[in-house]
Amino acid sequence: MDNTMQETPKDFTFIGEVSTTFEVESFHEESHWKQMLKRVARNKGSVFGFMMIIFISFMALAGPLFSGYEFDQQISGHESMAPRIPLIENLGIFDGSETLKTSTGELVVNKYETLADGEDVYHWFGTDVLGRDLFTRTWMGTRISLYIALVAVIVDVLFGMTYGMVSGYYGGAIDTVMQRVLEIINGIPSLVVVTLLIIILKPGLLSITLAIAITGWIGMSRIARASMLKLKDSEYVLAARTMGAKDITIMFKEVLPNIFSQLLIMSMFSIPNAIFTEAFLAFVGIGIPVPMASLGSLISENFKSLTTHFYMIIPPVLILGLLMLSFNLLADGLRDALDPTLKEV
Repeated sequence: MDNTMQETPKDFTFIGEVSTTFEVESFHEESHWKQMLKRVARNKGSVFGFMMIIFISFMALAGPLFSGYEFDQQISGHESMAPRIPLIENLGIFDGSETLKTSTGELVVNKYETLADGEDVYHWFGTDVLGRDLFTRTWMGTRISLYIALVAVIVDVLFGMTYGMVSGYYGGAIDTVMQRVLEIINGIPSLVVVTLLIIILKPGLLSITLAIAITGWIGMSRIARASMLKLKDSEYVLAARTMGAKDITIMFKEVLPNIFSQLLIMSMFSIPNAIFTEAFLAFVGIGIPVPMASLGSLISENFKSLTTHFYMIIPPVLILGLLMLSFNLLADGLRDALDPTLKEV
């Protein structure tokens, strides 16, 4: 068999005669937080929740300035007036008229027509039985709810997170003692704590704040402790300890960045619970004293007029529900963005 190969000039080509195009692909590395923001932006529910929180916060700050009334201003002759909104009244709605049920039937009444300057008087949410503008009082009450939300986050992050991380990191007898203290505190109902604080202190915002600060951090501390128990024996923690890093450095510089997303999600979910707690305490009469108002106290006050002037209770109920829903939607979006693997569970 002849294994020799005969080569001809056609088997060879010059390199210069071949046009070769090289495509260079460049990859742009994005930060973790930028990727997280993109995932949040793709979640329509979280975007809606975030926009509603911004809107409600803006109205809580600027809303009382739009009405021209003070939150504790009692205007004689303006008692129990229905909502009236400029321009919209031309459509036949929110024009200040309301239907009252009497023994002989239904009667349509517009109290604005009985005022001497009724053409220039507007109460966008109406007035209560004392003649106070509900638009102003509702947004002033929203400030209280947002303040409670801020307190809940601060307490969770500063105290609950630290308590849980210290307990989980040291373990042993320290963890046992700290968890028994936590169980004792958790065994006392929040209503009892608030009642005791009101006996010692005066009823007001300080009592509500302390009640939330005393019991509101327990859930966060448990999440932080569980995360610390899971990660404290990791390789990077052992490496940092071998290199002489102090306990505080290991907890807050090595472990905290790896569990911060879980703690952030937990704190976001705790906000609606804190807002509802304040509203419930105010509804049962243990809350902000008059003439100050919160959404819970407004619901409690106007609940008495539900059958006669139902419009009084609608604004605080809607804003309270929308505020709690918005924080829950935003928390869901953050959970999916910070830990996308949860979608597969």
